[in-house]
Amino acid sequence: MLNNIGLPGLLLIAVVVLVLFGRGKISNLMGEVGKGITAFKKGVNDGAKELEDAKADEAKDVTPADEKDKV
Repeated sequence: MLNNIGLPGLLLIAVVVLVLFGRGKISNLMGEVGKGITAFKKGVNDGAKELEDAKADEAKDVTPADEKDKV
C-alpha cells in the first residue's frame, strides 16, 4: 500500500502537516531532531573511542600472567 505514494502523495502529506502544525512547530521539531541525531553520533563516537582505548591499554601490557603475580 505504501509503495505507491509517489511524489504527489508526499507533497500532499507535507502540505497537510504544515497546515496542521504550522511552520514554527515544525521548525522547532526539526531542530530537536537534529540535536538528537548529533547527540547520538557523539555517543557512538565516544563509545568507539572508549573501546579503542581499552584495547590499546590491553596491548601495552605484554607481561606474561605468571610474571604479573610475582611483581
